[in-house]
Amino acid sequence: MPSASTQAAAAARRAEALGARLPPLLVAAERVAATVAQGVHGRRRVGQGDSFWQFRRFIAGDPIGRIDWRQSAKSGRPAPDGWFIRETEWEAAQTVCLWRDTSASMRWRSRGAAVEKRERAGLLLLALASLLLRGGERVTMIAPDARPVSGRSGLDRLADALGTEADDDAGVPPHVSLPRHARVVLFGDFLSPLEEIQAAVGRLAAIPVSGYLLQILDPAEADLPYSGRIRFRGLEREGDTLIPRVEGVRHEYGRRLTAQQEGLAAICAAAAFGFAIHHTDHSPETALLGLYTALTAR
Repeated sequence: MPSASTQAAAAARRAEALGARLPPLLVAAERVAATVAQGVHGRRRVGQGDSFWQFRRFIAGDPIGRIDWRQSAKSGRPAPDGWFIRETEWEAAQTVCLWRDTSASMRWRSRGAAVEKRERAGLLLLALASLLLRGGERVTMIAPDARPVSGRSGLDRLADALGTEADDDAGVPPHVSLPRHARVVLFGDFLSPLEEIQAAVGRLAAIPVSGYLLQILDPAEADLPYSGRIRFRGLEREGDTLIPRVEGVRHEYGRRLTAQQEGLAAICAAAAFGFAIHHTDHSPETALLGLYTALTAR
């Protein structure tokens, strides 16, 4: 059986190959547009883009000229662990924070799907990270003690982080500190109660950050294609449910799923987040292109 590191490296290579099919020009176009917009307004004094935001630890790929030697000297640590970068709010806005749902429901796969929802979420997360890193962005996971990564080596580190993620049945991202004006992308099935999802998205929007939520579903979850007497097994302590005739509940199931998705769309609209739905039997390239276009357009 392949080791965890071997599996992580294979996942990174597959994600990078997927991301390589899409040009990184949209990130560059966004940066050019932002620069031109600032120039038109004629910045004669220090503005938000030059305002000090925070010191952060030096990471591989950072230019040596960006090191704040005075702050680094205060750390008392040897190089490069003791080096610090002086970060402005404009630079903080270029950080993209990613999260993948690791609850038990993401492990489920029907016969009509080739991959689990969790695997597809990981592929899309790494592919998006590959595009962003190639475009010069910094990427970090929404997790305790996570640190931003940059450059080609950053994708390997993200893949390693995904490979060692612990299961978490919360179904929503953890409450951790994120930089203001960053962007967040959330991958999950988002079948948790809408109140819990609204609270989590509301916390992020209040930082403030902009974001995008991608709901990933198995095709059987979307269509409930079963018939006859079926026992459905709960994956997150819900218990089992025996339905004598699945055809009789299909309409009500569809109504509730639609209500859940309409609720998600409303939550995202209120937070100025983007929202989309992806089924695991559909092309990941299509989902990635739509997500990347929407994210960089923001």
